[in-house]
Amino acid sequence: MPEIRFEDFSTGQEIESPWLTVTREDMIAFAREFDPQPFHVDEAAAARSFVGTLIASGWHTASLGMRLLHASAFRGATSMGSPGINALGWVKPVLPGDAIRAVVRVEDCRRSGSRPDRGFVRFALRVLNQRDETVMTQTFTVIFARRGAQPLPPRAVVLSRPEPAAEPGDAEILPFLGAAELGVPRHLGPHLFTAEAIVAFARAYDPQAFHTDPEAARHTHFGALCASGWHTAAVWMKRMLATTARDAAFTAQRGPVPQFGPSPGFRDLRWLAPVYAGDTLTYATTLTDKRASASRPGWGLATIRNTARNQHGTEVFAFTGMVFWQWEP
Repeated sequence: MPEIRFEDFSTGQEIESPWLTVTREDMIAFAREFDPQPFHVDEAAAARSFVGTLIASGWHTASLGMRLLHASAFRGATSMGSPGINALGWVKPVLPGDAIRAVVRVEDCRRSGSRPDRGFVRFALRVLNQRDETVMTQTFTVIFARRGAQPLPPRAVVLSRPEPAAEPGDAEILPFLGAAELGVPRHLGPHLFTAEAIVAFARAYDPQAFHTDPEAARHTHFGALCASGWHTAAVWMKRMLATTARDAAFTAQRGPVPQFGPSPGFRDLRWLAPVYAGDTLTYATTLTDKRASASRPGWGLATIRNTARNQHGTEVFAFTGMVFWQWEP
């Protein structure tokens, strides 16, 4: 596998990926595992939903974007990871049978001031469908090793013994957005990242060596097998929906239950520390802002801050997301 280095990129460079067809079966399989909302898993339910038709999960589109990057800008090789995503927009839905490709532009190249073995490349990504419509945009930074530089030694990692994560049984009233209180955290429960799940996700969407090969990962700067950042994000969605389902069932015994629509995107996503095999992350979400929708009466747009901490209490993941949420009964 050819090595890829910081010096292989230059500002203004554009790189295109090959095409990838998104099948109905793959869309539904991803959604059942991570994002089982009606408009992602069932045509009839989708027709009755806010969206009106079956569409791919936005997290599936983002994960496929990573696969397209690996096949183009990354040239099938391994980077040194990404500190995060500045902004991502889901512009148009991806439908069953759509063919998508990525066009990525190099916005900036900067050597690290503190670690001479690496540099930062800032990209702007567009994912387009077969009609040349933009379905997703993304601005993000990736770390690459510098050619000829002496690499820093891998970090010393002591892996945690995997402990089963019990599903929470708590439930709260799920309010309509107009009545929802700002600044109150909702704990979403834990998730254990096993080596098997880390490798399976990475082989499908992010096949870099430190995500797919425990032995190769030991010799990278991560020092051990760690989860794809998109795996960490997809599990946030899984925990969010599991908690929402409990809250919705609890609320239904007492009154009407609000509906939720899709998300237009997110900003300021940060992968703050590696998530290693055996780590258990505990996720949380907090409503930070809300406004009634001018274009969709009865709906509002919620801004939520989302986080995950590992078993040591270290925050490893955070982002600010937006989602359509029914404003009132």
